[in-house]
Amino acid sequence: MSTLLEPFTYGYMTNAMWVSALVGGVCAFLSSYLMLKGWSLIGDALSHSVVPGVAGAYILGLPFALGAFISGGLAAAAMLFLSDRSGLKVDAIIGIIFTSFFGLGLFMASVNPMAVSIQTITMGNILAITPEDTLQLALIGFVSLAILLLKWKDLMVVFFDESHARSIGLRPGLLKAVFFMLLSACVVAAMQTVGAFLVIAMVVTPGATAYLLCDRFSRLILTSVAIGTITSFVGAYVSYFLDGATGGIIVVLQTLIFLCVFVWSPKHGLLAARRKAAQALQTEVAQ
Repeated sequence: MSTLLEPFTYGYMTNAMWVSALVGGVCAFLSSYLMLKGWSLIGDALSHSVVPGVAGAYILGLPFALGAFISGGLAAAAMLFLSDRSGLKVDAIIGIIFTSFFGLGLFMASVNPMAVSIQTITMGNILAITPEDTLQLALIGFVSLAILLLKWKDLMVVFFDESHARSIGLRPGLLKAVFFMLLSACVVAAMQTVGAFLVIAMVVTPGATAYLLCDRFSRLILTSVAIGTITSFVGAYVSYFLDGATGGIIVVLQTLIFLCVFVWSPKHGLLAARRKAAQALQTEVAQ
């Protein structure tokens, strides 16, 4: 028993577990809306778009998180602008923004070699965060969570039907801008947890898993947040015993849960679909 409780005796492990759980929960909250709108790859684009911000922050002597947030915000604003004005499909816009920002970041990093390891940016290192980083991540998480809890219904209406949202007095443009600001902030937070390459899992997998389990959006949000929070906490906890990358373990746990749900979900799982197909075939034969 004492061995199982050992991670809680170390301050850095306690911080890692609770901060991972908070960041995982907020990212999962946002993933519900990305699934609803079909914008899953936007999280991937934003996670790679923070690289020039990190490089620019190093050049200017600013905090890396600030540079990453500004860069992610600019990428999100560019995606919104192009989607509203260009008439291009979302996947094309994501591809343009993703490659442009990531290419710029690699160029800046090559001409101004950074003291911070590229591996730290791409893979994350939640176990090595400082008390200042912990406070920053907690602040991002709690502020984002508070705004989402306050505006979740308005965001739901906007993501379902923008025309209806306008007819009842909501401002879709402003609400989408707020959503992308929160997404950018949480991508920056998750980048320190699982790294830029695995952020996409944090903002897609919980929502995708909950989508297979729930038919009502409110339940989808609760289920998604529960999955994101628990897997992030358990992943950080298990990483102590496995001596492995915390971000990788968190993503593996979320993927395993998704695969189990994909197969055994009562309504939308693979086995349920086969059962329905067999019943339909039997009905046709009986007729």
